[in-house]
Amino acid sequence: MKKVCISAGKMRGLKMLADDTGRFRMMAIDQRGSLKRMLAKALSKEADEVGYEDLAEFKKIVVKTLAPYSSATLIDPVYGYPNAIKYFPREVGLLLCDEETGGEKAGKSGKEIKSSLISGWGVDKIKQAGADGVKLLIYYRGDATPEVVEHQKNLIREVGIACQEYDIPYVLELVNYPFLPDETKENAIFARRKPKIVKDYVEEFSKSEYGVDILKVEFPANLKFTKEYAQGEFDGVKRESLYGLSEIKDLCREVTSLAGVPWVILSAGVEIDEFVENVRIATESGASGFLGGRAIWQGCAKYYPHKEAMEEWLTTSGVNNFKRLHQVFQKATPYFEHKRFEGYPNLDLEKKGVEWYKQY
Repeated sequence: MKKVCISAGKMRGLKMLADDTGRFRMMAIDQRGSLKRMLAKALSKEADEVGYEDLAEFKKIVVKTLAPYSSATLIDPVYGYPNAIKYFPREVGLLLCDEETGGEKAGKSGKEIKSSLISGWGVDKIKQAGADGVKLLIYYRGDATPEVVEHQKNLIREVGIACQEYDIPYVLELVNYPFLPDETKENAIFARRKPKIVKDYVEEFSKSEYGVDILKVEFPANLKFTKEYAQGEFDGVKRESLYGLSEIKDLCREVTSLAGVPWVILSAGVEIDEFVENVRIATESGASGFLGGRAIWQGCAKYYPHKEAMEEWLTTSGVNNFKRLHQVFQKATPYFEHKRFEGYPNLDLEKKGVEWYKQY
């Protein structure tokens, strides 16, 4: 039997991020800019008036309540981890992000995005802080200006090299965005292009040169534009029907075929009903689970700063959101069953031998 060798840190880290079955049911609370906007609305303020303590307190409450329902929780090092570290359950994996929130406007139109890393932070500190994995979010369009595309690719490679050096799993989150003149976030033109955009970046960043261990991927279509949901089932807005569920399932299977590493579905801020359906379709089509954020906990933001009301929402509706996701992701592919490994018996320690400890 041919073995697939993997380093000690990555082997251990992947196991810590997954649940006992090898599936990922992860929660994200690393939002910064989007969370400021949510809290600004609750506080009747401008986003830049929302303070450090507001974000820190909000994240702490979410971690205390919902982290126990995740196999791993993703958090940021600025507002989140230093204030919520005491409340992370011992048995829950830890992901820390490496990217700065938002990005630099770029390209001829000024609508393209260049990402950057958090200043004064890096993979070395993430490892030192006790994390089980590194997450990097990159806004990516393969059809953007070549200079922007190369900048994004180089950043992904840079983090991949560091994750290899410090022997820690690398979770790459890819998010596309509208920048062409005929595109808006919710128009049919952008929705029609989304499948190709997603498939192209999954294929590109599955290449070994980037060193990625888990791809965090968008749902490869916009469910609101499917024949079955175009009448506004999720948000009351009627839309053009662009594709059917059978076609979307085929798209998810294509993503699985193209993904050279296990992939998980992200929530992209959609409401929980839509995310549940995204997770169901994706995991039935080969995804290894989910890494969801706002879809799970955003309903509590309207109660801020009333902590008791927030906690009441999280312990009822928030927990129920997680339970719904647990119910629909049971067919997810365990990470060790992905074609990269083809079964746990095929996994072996890199450079294993009597002098492994000397070579490590």
